[in-house]
Amino acid sequence: MIGGHALQLSAPPTSAGFRHHLPFVCNCKLTKQGERFLSSVVTAEEPSAAVGLLRKFVASSPKHVAISTLSHLLSPSTSHPRLSSLAFPMYAVMKKESWFSWNAKIVADLIALLYKDERFNEADELFAETVAKLGYKERDLCVFYRNLMDSHGKHKSERGVLDCCTQLRQLISQSSSVYVKQRGYESMVAGFCEMGFPDKAEDLIEEMREQGLKPSGFEFKTLIYGYGQKGFLQDMKRIVDRMEKEGFEVDTVCCNMVLSSFGAHNELVEMLSWLNKMRNSGIGLSIRTYNSVLNCCSTILQQDMKNVPLSVDELVGNLTMDEGNLVRELLKSSILDEVMEWNSKELKLDLHGMHLSSAYLVLLQWFSELKVRFADGNGSTPAEILVVCGCGKHSSTRGESPVKDLAKEMILRTKCPLRIDRKNIGCFIGKGKKFKDWLCHTEYLHNCGGKI
Repeated sequence: MIGGHALQLSAPPTSAGFRHHLPFVCNCKLTKQGERFLSSVVTAEEPSAAVGLLRKFVASSPKHVAISTLSHLLSPSTSHPRLSSLAFPMYAVMKKESWFSWNAKIVADLIALLYKDERFNEADELFAETVAKLGYKERDLCVFYRNLMDSHGKHKSERGVLDCCTQLRQLISQSSSVYVKQRGYESMVAGFCEMGFPDKAEDLIEEMREQGLKPSGFEFKTLIYGYGQKGFLQDMKRIVDRMEKEGFEVDTVCCNMVLSSFGAHNELVEMLSWLNKMRNSGIGLSIRTYNSVLNCCSTILQQDMKNVPLSVDELVGNLTMDEGNLVRELLKSSILDEVMEWNSKELKLDLHGMHLSSAYLVLLQWFSELKVRFADGNGSTPAEILVVCGCGKHSSTRGESPVKDLAKEMILRTKCPLRIDRKNIGCFIGKGKKFKDWLCHTEYLHNCGGKI
């Protein structure tokens, strides 16, 4: 924790990768109208009153408002878990509206929620209705099953995953389509890994070969992460080696999965070894790499925001030996050039996507590197400096940005001539020349050193 703000761990790459293969994912945010509706339902004294409010809400709401509210209720991370039972009646009401259009992803989410609530009869009815609707359209059925597997996985429903595997196996056995077979196995591999059964997922990959299908990089990456998150690190490394031998590229995404798995089990020495391998192999680091590595440096996470070191040297001096080695290795990357844009008009640093510890280290790098470049005359003086932090739209507490709070504290302590942008409160701005003069001549930063 830094200043009372908990760092949000990376979303599991397995699920993220799986969703990347799906044609539709509803990322609708709950609207203010939806929030007011749910608040009114919470205060309703009788169930009948809640149903009346639901019907009135759907009838008076635009399509996107109703759908975003339903999607919110269906989400495993909903902020109104006690109201999730409203999702099924709400869907039934929405079906009667003229604007309603059937959506495989929403239906899959609804079936998975019914499974979670052990309302199996209703889930079976909705499933049968969907299969009848799709008929003999094998590809559409396959997409629906994959959506359903993804939804069951999010809810950690073992019964749901196993039932979906049975249905997919039946589809695969009856289909002559290589596409359907390949995507079906992809989905089952992802489902088993999501539920913590990577060994069963690996058996499926062997079964694919027996069916004359070639596993893709997706299956291998899913299996790598599945073994890694369960702590079977030797099996994880074995799959990485196997993946390379079969001609698949071990890219940044794959390496981030490995690093995340090492970090989850506090294997900092292994993380350092893997970072060295990435650098020697020319595999670039990403923001997710920084997030995965720095989330494991407990010394950084436990610092008080108001007293964090203001130079890289001071930070490294406060860390354990293993943590310090990891930070030094990160600093050898070119990540700063990827998050910074520099031209005559503007010098922009974008901290979006960074966890708190990553934003902190990048800010230290940024101050240090700019000081060197300005002193050496490398790069023109931009007219404006812009640091993009965000305003907390994606934070655990909406409207509160830990990254912005950290940047503000560092700016105040160093007397940096940046200020919050009046037009965009998620940014800090300042004049380029004034910033350069401060960075190169302020006595405080000279004393800090800040060498990498």
